Amino acid sequence: MTDAPTASAADGVLRTNDGVPLKITLRRVTRRQRLIALALVMPLFAFIMVTFVGPIGMMLFRAVDNPVLQEQIPRTVALLNETWDGESAPDEAVFAVLAEEMIQLYKVREVAKVGIRLNYEQSGLRSLITQTARTVARRGEPPWMETFIAIDERWGEPETWGIIQQASPRYTLSFFLAALDLRYDWQGNIVEQPEREQIYVMMFGRTLWISGLVTALCLVLGFPVAHLLATLPMRQSNILMILVLLPFWTSLLVRTTSWIVLLQTEGVINDVLVWIGLIADENRAQMIYNQFGTIIAMTHILLPFMVLPIYSVMRTISPSHMRAARSLGATPFRAFREVYVPQTLPGVGAGSILVFILSIGYYITPALVGGRTGQLISNFIAYHMQKSLNWGLAAALGALLLAGVLVLYWLYNRLIGIDKMKFG
Repeated sequence: MTDAPTASAADGVLRTNDGVPLKITLRRVTRRQRLIALALVMPLFAFIMVTFVGPIGMMLFRAVDNPVLQEQIPRTVALLNETWDGESAPDEAVFAVLAEEMIQLYKVREVAKVGIRLNYEQSGLRSLITQTARTVARRGEPPWMETFIAIDERWGEPETWGIIQQASPRYTLSFFLAALDLRYDWQGNIVEQPEREQIYVMMFGRTLWISGLVTALCLVLGFPVAHLLATLPMRQSNILMILVLLPFWTSLLVRTTSWIVLLQTEGVINDVLVWIGLIADENRAQMIYNQFGTIIAMTHILLPFMVLPIYSVMRTISPSHMRAARSLGATPFRAFREVYVPQTLPGVGAGSILVFILSIGYYITPALVGGRTGQLISNFIAYHMQKSLNWGLAAALGALLLAGVLVLYWLYNRLIGIDKMKFG
């Protein structure tokens, strides 16, 4: 406990009983309190850095990291950049260095890495690299230029060497270009991907469309439910709240597969429609493995995330506001529209942005019920991470998705104000 301050007759400075100026003592106490607070916060800070900031940083780095050619054929890349004029095939020295490095890679079974990386730029180069390395390692001999061109005529074309040169820098934007359906040509110009390979811009558009529609449906369905919960007596309200929370107690996988049972061609809903005569048995509706199935299942799963924020705000609105509006001559609808609804906007905003952000990155439900037309961009990110192993493209797609969410968050803040958002 700090001693009571006393005033010094000599200089008029307040001091403690031990003679230390009071200002210094207070500074020490404040510093100690800050260190204690920092020590308490550090575990949470470390957890956020390891589980959130770190993975995002690694993802952003992966989107521009391009080490394969620099690590596997460094001498070929260096010599190609120094001596090749870009007009024809390089000279014999480049072929000789490439042959030597290919033989080494073939012996350690790593030549496929070079082929996979170049195949991202142009289809067919993986087989070219692996076939050439195998032939050169087994029976290749100088002059290497003639040997390479004899194996495949593409080694004599400047286009092949231009692709190798464009894929050689340690850091590249080619993955971001691919995520936007663009690419570098062999001369370094940015061009569009072939039409049959233009898919990612369309997938981003589909993801935004489905996420916006799911958010709107959740708002239309959730607002009346939240209003009912907020206005009913507590006993009935608690019972309904249990029904709202019940989906959280059921596995997401179970809820999604339940929709498969309901919506499939031989499912419950189609059977009922046939039984009551609305559709013929041979004209059963296709409600699953398409966008319709994705939208229905996602709306059902994300609906509680819209209801709860709106309900938490509605519970704080006093019923006297509506009564006052009615007493001043407003009709029930006008009082609801002009008095009640504006007070619910913080909850509506919180629920909408929560549902939209969850929708835009949804993976399991579209994977199970989406089929070909109901897939979202997250499904393609997972595909490149797990199957094609193109982590650079997956990271670029994820980075663009993150940037889009941040832009939408910024627009929301500018138009509505993030300070008006309330979750309870």
